Formats: sequence, C-alpha cells, structure tokens
Amino acid sequence: MSAFPSGIEQGFATARQIADAVLLEGYVLYPYRASAAKNRLRWQFGVLVPPEYGARGGEHSHQRTECLLEPRGDDDRLAVELRFLRAQRRTVEQTAAIGGFEPVERLELADRVLVPWDEGVEEKVELLLDVKELTGQGVMRPFRLPATAALELVRENGTAVGRLARRREQVDGLLRVTAEELPGPFRALRLTVVVENTSDWTPPRGADREEALPRSLVSAHLLLGLEHGSFLSVTDPPEWARPAVEKCRNEHTWPVLAGPDGGRRVLLSSPIILEDHPQIAPESLGTLYDATEIDEILALRTAALTDQEKREARGTDERAGAVIDLAESMPPEVLERLHGAVRGLREVTGGAAAGEQPWWDPGNDPHVDPEQDRVMVDGTPVGAGSRVVLRPGRRRTDAQDLFLHGRSAVVEAVLHDVDGSVHLAVTVDDDPGADLWRAQGRFRYFQPDEVTPLDGPAPVVEP
Repeated sequence: MSAFPSGIEQGFATARQIADAVLLEGYVLYPYRASAAKNRLRWQFGVLVPPEYGARGGEHSHQRTECLLEPRGDDDRLAVELRFLRAQRRTVEQTAAIGGFEPVERLELADRVLVPWDEGVEEKVELLLDVKELTGQGVMRPFRLPATAALELVRENGTAVGRLARRREQVDGLLRVTAEELPGPFRALRLTVVVENTSDWTPPRGADREEALPRSLVSAHLLLGLEHGSFLSVTDPPEWARPAVEKCRNEHTWPVLAGPDGGRRVLLSSPIILEDHPQIAPESLGTLYDATEIDEILALRTAALTDQEKREARGTDERAGAVIDLAESMPPEVLERLHGAVRGLREVTGGAAAGEQPWWDPGNDPHVDPEQDRVMVDGTPVGAGSRVVLRPGRRRTDAQDLFLHGRSAVVEAVLHDVDGSVHLAVTVDDDPGADLWRAQGRFRYFQPDEVTPLDGPAPVVEP
C-alpha cells in the first residue's frame, strides 16, 4: 500500500507508466539472451555507484534535481518516491553425482536454459513531507537495504536437477530535500532533491563495474507530487519564472511534468531526457525493454527466433520470457496496429481550385528558388555551388552527422521551411555515392551556422 494521499497516488499511477519504461530501459535487449554481446554491458542510465568506486571509475554516485513549485497554502505536502533497481546476482548450480550441488555455467532444461545473470529487483523509498519543513536545513533521510541471500530448487519431472542461488549486497543511500523562497510577487519555491549512494564499500584493486553494480542504485529516478500546489515546467516555464528556472542545476537527471491530463501536480525526474507529459503509445502491448527498436520490427524478430534461442531467453530472465510469450501470442490484427498510427486529423477547408496554387507549394512560390537563393555565412553569400566545411552542432538529433565534422562539401540548394528556417542541402566531397544521391535528390542538411565557407562567394548560376 502507498503511504501517499489518494490525490497524489492517482497522479503517480499515471506517471508510473512512463517511470516504469525509464526503470527498465535496456534491462534486457533483443535477442533477449544473456549470451548476446549487447546484454553483457547493461544498465547505462541512472546508475549511482558507491562513492569510492565513482571516484576511481568516473561514474556518478549522486543525482541532483532542481525545479520550481508553487505550493497552495501553508499545509501543502510534497510526496517523494525514489525508484530504482537493485542488481540481484544469480548463479546456477546443478545436482552433483556424489550429492550436493556444484556451480555450472549452463543448466539445460526442457523449456529453458538457465545461466548466471543479474536480475533487477524493483526498490523504492517514499517520503511525505510538509512543504513548510523544507526551507532552511530541509530534510535528510538515510536508507539502508540489507544484504540478502536465497536458494531456489530447480526441478524437472519431479526430480531436483539443480538450484539457483541469489544474493543482494547491502546498499546505503541518502535523500536530501530542501527548498528556498524565491523573491518576487509570486509565491514560488526552488526545490532541490539530491539522491546519493552512500555505501561504505572499498573496491579492491582492479575492481570493475560488474563488482560495483550489486552495490549501486540502478536506473534511479524520482517521482515528485504535490497535494494541492503545482510544479513549473523546466522546459517551457512562464516568462516571469524563466530567470529562476535558468538558475536551476540538474545533474545526471532531467525533470519533466508528468501529471495526468496535462496537469502540473506530478513531476518525473528522469536520467533519460524526456519532454513534458511523455506518454506510452496506446498501440504498445507491453514492455520490450529495447527503445532503440520499433515495436513492430522487434515483435516480428522475436517471434522469428529459433526454439533454442527462445529457450535461452526464457532461462535468462522472467521478463525476457514474458516478451517471448507476448510475441508468440500476438494476433495479426494487433500486429497491424503497430504498423502505423494517425495521432491527429484536421479538417481541410478551402482547398485549392483547379489551376490555383495550394498552400504552400515552394515550387510555385516566386519568393524562393533553391538553386538561386543565397544565405550570408560569416559575411560570405553561400548558395548552390559553394564549397563549405561542415561543423555540425551538438544540438543535432542525428549523431551520424557528427562524424562529418571538418569534412568539405558542396552546397546543392538553399531551402526554406514554413517556419522561416534556412537549411543547406549538401553533398560531401569524396563520397562515392554523391552522384547517385544528387540524381535522386537526396542530400544531407545543415543549418547556416553549422558550415564555414571554404572558397569565397558562390558562383552565380544562370537561369
């Protein structure tokens, strides 16, 4: 049972749909076998390691979330839910011929193949605090998860053929929650929540990440909720709050609004950058743990695994086995829903009559001409035929373009979009496929501030 009031708990219930996706992002990747190379280096987001290991290995031992909130009244309360996975190390033993059990790397069963694996156990720490007690020294709450060990007997046809040994290491942590009043006519607070791994573990010489993970907070993130008040967006704050938001310091996490129906009473602080009010696609049937894949492709690939591969996946983890079962039981009409979805439609009114220019047809707009237009870059007009050096910025969503930094290219066209932005279509020098891309009208696109003119003004192309 939750320790939170019903109003907060209802908001958290909606936000947990996204929070669960954050918690289990990359938990086990296709093809869902422990032997797969990409499942040998797991848990890349929100890992808070013991501080001494962090000092040696470069990983973080804390997260810091800062945001603005507007409490309502002096009796408003803040709910804090820290959620993370705890690595549970599972080893496999088989029944020995002389009695007892002996460790093995693989235990073959009729329906699955058991192998050593780190399972993820969901943990949470909950606080319900009066907002008024957060100012000044604030609230500090240490927590401890003790070490545990358990054995599970494995039977086949009624006979004990082995056992699974599971162990969790002790994990210590600290939650620090403080707030400060902001000056101005609006009553607002800057809230700071720090999550720390305080485990007193001294890593032995040469200790690697695998030894640190069982003592770490994995995929750590926060749900914050107000009983009556509201949070302000860190991504798109109101103008009066923008200067204060810009002073917020978020380290290794990013806060977004996550309340139901666009509400502002719940905030998710995630180690993965999200937008305000993120949502799970309604077509999604369940967690596939692999956000780098499209659900349709992943479901088809999973269903196409061999029987032996499915046995290995089922023996790797219960969650992996659930994905196999989901892919096998998915009816065709459900799979079709994953093929594409229309999120919104708008009525088209006043369509263009015969011979009339539609809105907006750049080919018929006399104000734009991709082959003749020029844009000023560092005082030099750049257009079709100009040679430039590519310097893609960090804001780009296509990481592949970063590999082109410093390469020279030829501008093929200057393009304008409906928002007034300018884009340069280019072909990269020494690209063996440049002629083919040019013939097909396929280019790479950069903004003017991402190129440097190479050889002065562009030649004027005669119409």
